[in-house]
Amino acid sequence: MKKGILIAVIAAVAGGLSAWIVVKAAAPEQAGQQVAMSMDGGQYRTVNLSLDDYPDFTYAAESAVDAVVYVKVVSRETTRQVPDIFDFFFGYGGTPQQRERVGSGSGVIIRQDGYIVTNNHVIEGATEIEVTLTNNKTFKAELIGTDPATDVALIKVDAQGLPTVPFGDSDKLRLGEWVLAIGSPYNLRSTVTAGIVSAKGRSIPDDSREFKIESFIQTDAAVNPGNSGGALVDKAGNLVGINTAIVSQTGAYAGYSFAVPVNIVKKIVDDLIDFGSVRRAVLGVSMQPVTQEIADDLKLSSLNGVYIVEVSPGSAAEKAGVKEKDVLIAIDSMKVTNASSVQEMVNRFYPGDKAVLTVIRDGREKDLEVVFKGTAEENGTVTEDGSVAFYGSRIREVSKETKERLDIKSGVEIVSVGPGKIMDAGVTEGFVILYVNDQPVSKPQDVINIIKKSKRAVFIEGLTSYGKVSYFGFGI
Repeated sequence: MKKGILIAVIAAVAGGLSAWIVVKAAAPEQAGQQVAMSMDGGQYRTVNLSLDDYPDFTYAAESAVDAVVYVKVVSRETTRQVPDIFDFFFGYGGTPQQRERVGSGSGVIIRQDGYIVTNNHVIEGATEIEVTLTNNKTFKAELIGTDPATDVALIKVDAQGLPTVPFGDSDKLRLGEWVLAIGSPYNLRSTVTAGIVSAKGRSIPDDSREFKIESFIQTDAAVNPGNSGGALVDKAGNLVGINTAIVSQTGAYAGYSFAVPVNIVKKIVDDLIDFGSVRRAVLGVSMQPVTQEIADDLKLSSLNGVYIVEVSPGSAAEKAGVKEKDVLIAIDSMKVTNASSVQEMVNRFYPGDKAVLTVIRDGREKDLEVVFKGTAEENGTVTEDGSVAFYGSRIREVSKETKERLDIKSGVEIVSVGPGKIMDAGVTEGFVILYVNDQPVSKPQDVINIIKKSKRAVFIEGLTSYGKVSYFGFGI
């Protein structure tokens, strides 16, 4: 009898244990459950607060933060004090004074041998660049090259074995995907903020009329002054963008931040390392979005693509057969969504590369083979803003205001200075060229023509922006 009771008890315990195991295996564990009871105690709900439902940024932050550096920039400019009575009598024109300005930003180490990506606007006009790592080691940096069109710059420090951030693929970013912004806002070193990808292919309204390639990644990760040039990384710690700009009425973060996609950055960096300048393909069209009015007029079934307003004479587009009123919908089978996407796609090609443009003309799709041309910013080339390319810099006929200010009748002004012989000579923006090899000049073409005839060297005489007579020269 006792034996039968014992067997029954054991069987009941075993059955209960088996049932508990089955239920436990069938129902996933609800870690950290929170129970909310109703007032009468009769109803409740269960909220799953499992950590699996929340993104873990620790790996991405810890693996990328050491490769994001603090960039300090020093720029010096010489001005003249208001001349006193002795200067008037003896013709000194005022005492020169040197002013020093200090700025800062961020940068991303992309190679262990010291190559660092930052923004062009961070280092623009710098006479000294200093980089500080997260371990507080400081290095003097050398400017390798810049690309104002994408606001990307490349600098280098003399070091080996530095931590780096691996390149990701910005094309694969999805709307709503989590990203981290890493930089030094307001000198707060190694700051990490999180947000999502709010939009892709964004452009920012700009009235400067400078040529720009904009296809920004928009995020709501907090970015402030000092973040410029820092890293935008995905959850795996891969570099997907370089933080560049914010849109704000106050100058501080207002919920919108923008980054240059890493796929654009990679090509710019490769060009600067391999060639010393950016080799950019040009299509040669003016575009606008496809409106409902245009779609109705052309009997289009959708608003996809961009409407071709103008085709530049002699351009790659014209030679490929692109015409005004065509609607460009794809480049090498990649769909075109807006003008920014066209710029981004074309920017991936080199001069001489071929691609297939898909356009809609007369209600039908048509494929056109294009051979891209380059920007060809060689000496004498007229650039987008009407100035003339000149050894990495740009020149134009001196303005009426400058003539009056410097009391001159003619001359050629250096309006921007980029990597090249002019920068190497230490010349700054605002220098007015009066003579080239002892011959007077009044327009950019005069400068170009004289230099073409020179055999060994060029000697230039002119005035600095504050009116001091100055000279410089270089070999050719």
